[in-house]
Amino acid sequence: MKVGYARVSSVDQNLDVQLETLKSFGCEKIYQEKVSGTSTQGRDELKECIEFVREGDELVITRIDRLARSVLDLQLIVKELSDKGVNLSATEQPISTKDATSKCFLDMLGVFAELETNLRKERQSEGILRAKQKGVYKGRKSSIDADKIKELKESGLGASAIAKEMNIHRDSVYRVLKT
Repeated sequence: MKVGYARVSSVDQNLDVQLETLKSFGCEKIYQEKVSGTSTQGRDELKECIEFVREGDELVITRIDRLARSVLDLQLIVKELSDKGVNLSATEQPISTKDATSKCFLDMLGVFAELETNLRKERQSEGILRAKQKGVYKGRKSSIDADKIKELKESGLGASAIAKEMNIHRDSVYRVLKT
């Protein structure tokens, strides 16, 4: 059985192209989710997909970065699939776990996917640093009502009670009271 897995990083992205490709490749069942691929944490559909596939099945993705953006995550997924007797293949890249050459290419693509993620993080950090130096970036605006915290404190409530009342963390209360 061919089983597909499609993933995009955020809810405003579209899965349609991947889903159409997987269907045209003959996938009988397709798992899909909108979550970051930088980790396997929180990827419930991926976990369910890996649990579903059986010996002789083929897990199909469109590109390797849809499955993992970390070499370690990719290798762990591939090992788990191989241990179950499941082959992995991609529609847009000549990878597969069926032979040594394809497995080597798969590992190289995993390295590049991780590199791309790390470079993006570095560029983002550099951009934030430059913006902070220019005074442009000040971080996210506070969603906590500081006046209400001060008001509740003046009425005699402690930090824990204020946090509970406002449904925020106690550390947030302390941060506001410090200023």
